[in-house]
Amino acid sequence: MKNLLNRFVNDESGATAIEYGLIAALISVALITGATTLGNTLSNQFNSLSDKMNAANKIH
Repeated sequence: MKNLLNRFVNDESGATAIEYGLIAALISVALITGATTLGNTLSNQFNSLSDKMNAANKIH
């Protein structure tokens, strides 16, 4: 029984799975943040380009 209890206490496979899960979650958060920032930047660029094209069209 003591041997079984020692194996249970020393088993780290669950901790490893949790660590991998946390790493995957952090990577996901970083990717979502980066994609959101990139999307906002692209949206601003296209809006700026659209405004310039509309202004140029009004001149002619």
